[in-house]
Amino acid sequence: MPEAEGKTFEFQDESAIRADFLETIDYAGNPQEITYETDEFSAVCPFSGLPDIGTVIIVYVPDRRLVELKSLKYYFVSFRNAGIYQEAATDRIYRDLHALLMPKRLMVKTVYNIRGGIGSTCVMDSETM
Repeated sequence: MPEAEGKTFEFQDESAIRADFLETIDYAGNPQEITYETDEFSAVCPFSGLPDIGTVIIVYVPDRRLVELKSLKYYFVSFRNAGIYQEAATDRIYRDLHALLMPKRLMVKTVYNIRGGIGSTCVMDSETM
């Protein structure tokens, strides 16, 4: 694999991501669309070791479980020192939440801060898969 020019920073591999931090709350209510959004998401580019910072938007229609928000925050923080490409981070969040919640619908969108003049938005949506 090619290496970035200049300085690089150490980071952990994807095993640092802690899906086991995620917890659920039982849900027996009527169908509703729930949206969670944070602009405090960060991971590390595995090419350069530089941070990728952005917004994560989760939209889902629960079946029987909700994600507990404090556990979701801890889960997101576990990405902070993990080397993972932006597209793979979106995929990982989608897969972890889908396995945890088994929702009727799930959409995960990541919008990364512009870097090198290029913006990056990644979307995984159960309705289009």
